[in-house]
Amino acid sequence: MKCENCTKKECSKKQKNDDTQSTSVDALSSSDGFEEKNEFPTLANAKILLSDCLACDSCMTSEEGARVFQQNQKELFRILNLNKECDTSKHKVLAVSICPQSLPYFAAKFSLSVNDAAKRLCGFLKSLGVHYVFDTTIAADFSLLESQREFVQRYQRRNQEEHALPMFASACPGWIRYAERVLTNLVTSHICTAKSPQQIMGSLVKGYFARQQNLSPDKIFHVIVAPCYDKKLEALREDFYTALYNSQEVDCVLTSGEIVQIMEQKNVSLKDVTEVSVDTLFDDMKERDVVRHDGKRSDGYLEHIFKYAAKELFGMEVKEITYKALKNKDFQEVTLEKDGETVLRFAAAYGFRNIQNMVLKMKKGKFLYHFVEVLACPGGCLNGKGQAQTEDGKPDKALLNQMEEVYAAIPVRLPETNVHVQKMYQDWLEGMDSKKVQETLHTTYSAVSQTASSLDIKW
Repeated sequence: MKCENCTKKECSKKQKNDDTQSTSVDALSSSDGFEEKNEFPTLANAKILLSDCLACDSCMTSEEGARVFQQNQKELFRILNLNKECDTSKHKVLAVSICPQSLPYFAAKFSLSVNDAAKRLCGFLKSLGVHYVFDTTIAADFSLLESQREFVQRYQRRNQEEHALPMFASACPGWIRYAERVLTNLVTSHICTAKSPQQIMGSLVKGYFARQQNLSPDKIFHVIVAPCYDKKLEALREDFYTALYNSQEVDCVLTSGEIVQIMEQKNVSLKDVTEVSVDTLFDDMKERDVVRHDGKRSDGYLEHIFKYAAKELFGMEVKEITYKALKNKDFQEVTLEKDGETVLRFAAAYGFRNIQNMVLKMKKGKFLYHFVEVLACPGGCLNGKGQAQTEDGKPDKALLNQMEEVYAAIPVRLPETNVHVQKMYQDWLEGMDSKKVQETLHTTYSAVSQTASSLDIKW
């Protein structure tokens, strides 16, 4: 029984019966003698089913494994309890940023509108002691803008640089982990260098917001609420760590399901929580209605980059995009025709089966695409395994259908129209082509050798 993304001839898992439940790994307890202080007397150690982790090719070192398993609800409450102590030098400003693909889960699960769900989730988190609650859509704005500009630049260099095209999206940490640990530089050199929305949000909170509040970055404890477990691995990347402040851009990632577990332990329904407006990074300004980007189940990298490239490279305005499903609904193609010639060929590849087929074609020299939006989860980000799962670990299809309806109904806002983003480019990032933009909004990806210290996972 192999993992969906397994490339090994011999399975490293211990054999198990198909009808038994996946064995889970208990999270390591937090250090420093932390105790729950009866906040959650029945809260069990967080458990991550390794079948839930899409980067499971024995690629975690023991240190990474320990740190991943510490990213759970107890870590949040360790900070909350720390803030209650008399020694204010140990206090942290607690900020929580919520991914837009998590909100439809809360809305569908509690039969709320997405705007009500956002405000009630904010109210719940603040009732626990969280100081600020943000929406990561602004970070996705930056990521989309940087990705589409990079694609056009790569396209223009395609005849001079071997690895300019195709370009692969960089927003999915499961895909990135797989590419770096398994697929070598054949693929990693083609990955877009723009950071994911999660990590750009980390830069915004620990950089821009910290400066606005006159805070040192290490005085902020930043939590992301996300739909999948791979975001926990992404937060631990060395390139997202600032040695000067001994601070990660994102300190802890909790899945949507882990937040619901906290509600259940508190015996709270989101429907009964008082609404509180979501914060913004800008002084006392609050978020208005929830908005999203183009794209049915993700942040819409394919659609935004396709439309931008069509206009910038060929002077063509594309209003609507027509997807052509190929082998399955999770591998779709989009093309742009001009004067009888196909000038752009994009694809969306969701799930590791489609990713592996894509890579196989690339190795055989039969890869025709200029850009691919790659997501590790079949069905896209809404189907992240940190939410909308049944008790036996399978997707809750009825709930997912509701979530897709909720997400599709959210109004679309183009990243170019966000005046705050444009202002931050000029005032904080020193212009769109500045060195600071490269340092703050971009990173690099490269093949990582497997080490002898890989975590010995008991299956």
